[in-house]
Amino acid sequence: MWKWLHQFARPERLYHVCGRWVPWLGIAGAACLLIGWVWGFGFAPKDYQQGDSFRIMYIHVPAAMWSMGIYASMAIAAFIGLVWQMKMSDTVAAAMAPVGAVFTFIALVTGSAWGKPMWGTWWVWDARLTSELVLLFLYMGIIALYNAFDDRRLAGRAAGILVLVGVVNIPIIHFSVEWWNTLHQGSTNMQQSIAPSMRTPLRWAILGYLLFFITLTLMRLRNLILRQESQRPWVAELVNKERQS
Repeated sequence: MWKWLHQFARPERLYHVCGRWVPWLGIAGAACLLIGWVWGFGFAPKDYQQGDSFRIMYIHVPAAMWSMGIYASMAIAAFIGLVWQMKMSDTVAAAMAPVGAVFTFIALVTGSAWGKPMWGTWWVWDARLTSELVLLFLYMGIIALYNAFDDRRLAGRAAGILVLVGVVNIPIIHFSVEWWNTLHQGSTNMQQSIAPSMRTPLRWAILGYLLFFITLTLMRLRNLILRQESQRPWVAELVNKERQS
């Protein structure tokens, strides 16, 4: 396994592998989101309590789920980078951070929009909302810290430490509705509490968000690799081929 993983520690190989996967993942992500959103917004029945306002969950729930999932993935990459000193692991974590920040922002904005008709207010210092806001600050801090150093290895190490320290916020977000008495609804078991006609498009949307996260991360990773390896011969050859084509 480690031999297979170390093959992707080579920037040149990782760059080309990412390039092969990006278009296919992007197309698949767009298709999944199209199915989920058209089905959810156009054909799913109204909720018996919330009416049509529940449909915002097809944007909010996948964003909230993957805002935490992306951070957990960053923590794994940061741990590998710090323990096994794999430079590309730090770069992968850096590539994920802006995507995670955007997903978190979407979750906060749509959550506020959903809360207005349900709670009568755009924002309350609810445990779930507050811990999700802390997650956005963590993402922003990681991005800022990674770009604060000219030395990429030092930047990756500093950002990686912050990622691992901040990972304690993930279980707080997840269990906040169980640990504290909050306005936010409890954790929803999609297998039991949501009708199949509502649940299925949500699953498509969740898959679409995941595929878009991977696509955007790979695109950013390619750009970061080019920036870090700009003085390498293979990058010069790549640029010459692009100019000639």
